[in-house]
Amino acid sequence: MRHDLRINEPDIAAGNGPVLRGEFLYNEPMKKHVSWRAGGAAKRVYLPADLEDLVWLVRSVPPFEDIHMVGLGSNLLVRDGGVSGVVILLHGVLKKISIEFRTQGLPPPPADRDTALIYAQAGVASPKLARFAARHDLVGGEFWAGIPGTVGGVLAMNAGCYGSETWDKVVQVETLDRQGQLNERLPADYFTSYRHVALKQPQQEWFVGGWFRLDRGDGAASREAIKALLQKRIASQPLQMPNAGSVFRNPPGDHAARLIEACGLKGHAIGGAQVSEKHANFIVNTGNATATDIERLIEHVEDTVEARTNVRLIREVRIIGERQ
Repeated sequence: MRHDLRINEPDIAAGNGPVLRGEFLYNEPMKKHVSWRAGGAAKRVYLPADLEDLVWLVRSVPPFEDIHMVGLGSNLLVRDGGVSGVVILLHGVLKKISIEFRTQGLPPPPADRDTALIYAQAGVASPKLARFAARHDLVGGEFWAGIPGTVGGVLAMNAGCYGSETWDKVVQVETLDRQGQLNERLPADYFTSYRHVALKQPQQEWFVGGWFRLDRGDGAASREAIKALLQKRIASQPLQMPNAGSVFRNPPGDHAARLIEACGLKGHAIGGAQVSEKHANFIVNTGNATATDIERLIEHVEDTVEARTNVRLIREVRIIGERQ
């Protein structure tokens, strides 16, 4: 159910401060907002009007309430019992993307390379970032075309594919903390590794934008590389059925898909959830999967692979909410 609301921030209920300009949705089915197309409802969903509105929304949420930032929902499962707190949808809202001409406050470019900076907000789809770079004759970001997420998501998990990773391109990021304060941070402020990003001084923050440095080069060749990458993705991944991309990280020196297939789990199903016949590190919704089906299958794959190979797979996907 959708309502257009203009609600004063609780701590300025007397009307002395900004008014929220976005939209609240109540008891919103999250299966509409996650790529698995399964799961329960969120008690409250907010669609911010812009970054400023997002800041005021975060400031308005009491400290004891959870906040969940969601982009395309491409690595997220919401349990069938639903999720409390506030879910904030960023895709299509924080959508600014531009060539960055500002230099003050940003690390200088390498002296031996001809580069440029792109600024992109967290709601920009990562394939759009790849195409934008290629149109501006910037190379090295083609891999983003193969990641079904947003800039916020690729920053949060150091997403990558085909030998490239997001944080290799990051110059600076913009974050929003739980107190509603915007911050600009450098890569040196984070521990980053394969599919892992963490602040060295932990506190709850979300990425709302990033600056990426790419080399100047042949934009036409970059666009061809993107086409080839997408064709490879179509050929190797079960994109015709709802999925969340790779479910597990690759263990050091190995591939999760190889381990899963070696354990005879390709095609294994629980309810409407199935380990893909096309790519064993994908779990697909065959049409009527519940979030419980998907989670039980994830757990079964983890337990089976560990029992047979002594390797405990680590999840890439995030699971939130209450069991039904």
